[in-house]
Amino acid sequence: MPASIFYKTDGKPHELVCRAVLTIGRDKSNDIVLPELTVSRNHAVIRRLAGGDYYLVDSGSANGSYVNQNRVVAPKLLNNGDTISIGKFEIVFKQTNKGENHIDSVSMLETIIQDAPVLKQITIMVADMRDFTSLSEQVPIHTLTRIMNGWFHQVNQIVTDADGLVDKFIGDCVFARWETDADQVDTIIKALKSAIEINNFTGKLNEQFRDQLPGNLRIGVGINTGTASVSGVGHDNTALGDAVNIAFRMESSTKALERDVVISEYSFKHLPEKFWAGKVQHITVKGKRDPVGILALKFDGAEKLLKRLISEK
Repeated sequence: MPASIFYKTDGKPHELVCRAVLTIGRDKSNDIVLPELTVSRNHAVIRRLAGGDYYLVDSGSANGSYVNQNRVVAPKLLNNGDTISIGKFEIVFKQTNKGENHIDSVSMLETIIQDAPVLKQITIMVADMRDFTSLSEQVPIHTLTRIMNGWFHQVNQIVTDADGLVDKFIGDCVFARWETDADQVDTIIKALKSAIEINNFTGKLNEQFRDQLPGNLRIGVGINTGTASVSGVGHDNTALGDAVNIAFRMESSTKALERDVVISEYSFKHLPEKFWAGKVQHITVKGKRDPVGILALKFDGAEKLLKRLISEK
């Protein structure tokens, strides 16, 4: 799914093929240099994720980044023909041959298996910022952009450092995955470790922006393991199917259960029974005939579980 951007500086047209990361700003070190004072030195980034999707991420700029005249707060999925406005400059995004199986924040929970799928075992982690709508109404837009894009950037780094792959940014939520054919236990540990590190970073944001936040930022995390349909080849792919849906259901259930991390039985039953025996609850999950077993944990309980898993692996 090739993508390019088109823009002008000093009346001269430019075309640039999108790589995994393109930086935009006034500083000459950027891939796209926009020489105008309303543009911050390091203004924004265009980043490609697993499915060949490209997102515009504002870097906490002074004057904001816009897609189709809407200000970007969290990473914004770019579609063919979108216009990015930065200062007085307009950048047109073009992406051809984008597959019909593309999914967005509306359809994510209702994904379907493709024709002729490539089936893989994956562990999925969904991390969601709680009460984002309320937050966006109470925090100045510039501050909110700095907070959210700093959060998304660090989440991406945490997952990558743990050998995972960020599949999608969806509003105030991140969907990441690890392939589990080689060692399912190992990737469950990596997903849990990533969730804890994301929570720790969220705590640092609370300290950094204490005087500007109406309350503490909090996250909920769902973890699931299962077979998914993966489109594309290698790391240029996206995961679809029931295993993904269940991970999102796990994250959603953290709110009703008043817990921070919910791990499905399809994940925790790969672990030795002593780690979960006597701690299992059951919940009803849309699309499943029978209740699904879960481990519902606070973050301190998740940290204790992780330490035990690492020490005995």
